[in-house]
Amino acid sequence: MKIFTNKLVTGTALLFTLSFSQVIQAQEVITIEQAVENTLKNNLNIKQAAFSAALSEENLRQSKNALLPTANGSASYNKNFGRSIDPSTNQFISQEFSSANGSLSTSADLFQGFQKLNQIRQNKLLLAADQTNVEKVKNDLILQVVTSYMQILYNKDLLTASQQQLEVAKQTLRREQALLDAGNKTLADISQAKSQVATAELNTTNAENTLSVSYLTLNQLMEMPPEHTFEVKAPVVNENYSLQDNYNINTIFNSALNSFPDVKLASLRTQAALKGVDIAKSSYYPRLSIGAGLGTNFSSGRSRVLSVTPNGFTEIGRTAVTNESVVVPDFTTVLGKQTFGSQIKDNFNQYVGLNLSIPIFNGFLTRSNVRRAKINYQNTQVNEQLTKNNLSKVISQAVYDLKAAEGRYSSTQKAFLAQKDAFFVIEQRYNVGLVNSLDYSTAQTNRNKAEIDFIQAKYDLLFRAKVIDYYLGKQITF
Repeated sequence: MKIFTNKLVTGTALLFTLSFSQVIQAQEVITIEQAVENTLKNNLNIKQAAFSAALSEENLRQSKNALLPTANGSASYNKNFGRSIDPSTNQFISQEFSSANGSLSTSADLFQGFQKLNQIRQNKLLLAADQTNVEKVKNDLILQVVTSYMQILYNKDLLTASQQQLEVAKQTLRREQALLDAGNKTLADISQAKSQVATAELNTTNAENTLSVSYLTLNQLMEMPPEHTFEVKAPVVNENYSLQDNYNINTIFNSALNSFPDVKLASLRTQAALKGVDIAKSSYYPRLSIGAGLGTNFSSGRSRVLSVTPNGFTEIGRTAVTNESVVVPDFTTVLGKQTFGSQIKDNFNQYVGLNLSIPIFNGFLTRSNVRRAKINYQNTQVNEQLTKNNLSKVISQAVYDLKAAEGRYSSTQKAFLAQKDAFFVIEQRYNVGLVNSLDYSTAQTNRNKAEIDFIQAKYDLLFRAKVIDYYLGKQITF
């Protein structure tokens, strides 16, 4: 029964291993270039920045259209009751009537202190700034992707090293148990070996969790579904890896000034703020515009004379001296409703004119706007200089970090090779009983620590080199 159980466990483990192997093989393996491409294609921050640029483009288009004349039409219809003014005669009438009017007007600004022209120039700069901001967002994401990608590579090697340490610790425990059974070891040796296994298991669990988090970080940057799984392609780093270029801080900084989006963005915002000062100053100038229009109206209460018939004379009074009758001719007038078409034609009117507006006093509003615009311009100048200063500091630090990483890589490599050789000797002596378990454990711990330090130094050197390429505007590849 025991043999059957062992076979069942072995078969199940084999089946699980094969299934896990198939899952690993089915996973997508991405390079750092593909990770960057996926991020730039899917990341929502880039899409938000692109929408802002689209809005700025529409603002620029509208500011150009603002130079065109404006045209407006209007029409109205009213029903009047009681005593009202007839809009066609401007006379009071006491009857029910309907009225309608329509007009069309147009106007154009001839001079506005160059406000509209400066607004167009500012909107062009703001559009360029928002387009540059898209590139800045992409640039920042690229650096985040590189950082996350390198972190995965480091955590994978760290997990591999932890698993190897765990396997060595288990082998040591089995060896100690066998020696205890033979009477050559004590329970203290077994306890020490079990402690090493427990520590190695904890380190392996921590490494697995850290690796899962680093995969999740890169997956989120690429805006992939949570269930998306992938593997990363590790670069080949030879044991004698060294930098090919002796980087100069001034050279890198001057190159970044011409290509780095952060600097260009700050410069464009400064130029846009300067145009904002010109826009504010335009309110000091007079404004001249030209306008023209036409209109007509209709009233159902308006009448027209159809016929006039003489009807003798009508006495209107007598003279004071002779008492003679004073008469005037009398007529019979027949009225009729004036037609809609004739009213529209008779009431048709046109006008054209110039309008000049001269600012005299507005509670110092214009002066305050100009001062605010100047303060905003000075603030953007400071921000631009801060951007350049920060870039210089970051590049200087990056170069120093790269040189330090190169030295650390060389040192940890030598230390790892030395600890590796030392552990091999201790292991051989331990196998023949010439070294106690404490010394063997210490040598194993020193070797493991040296290996982890070397792994960390290797990827730190790679990352620092890629950061320099990032500031130089080079494509990041392995």
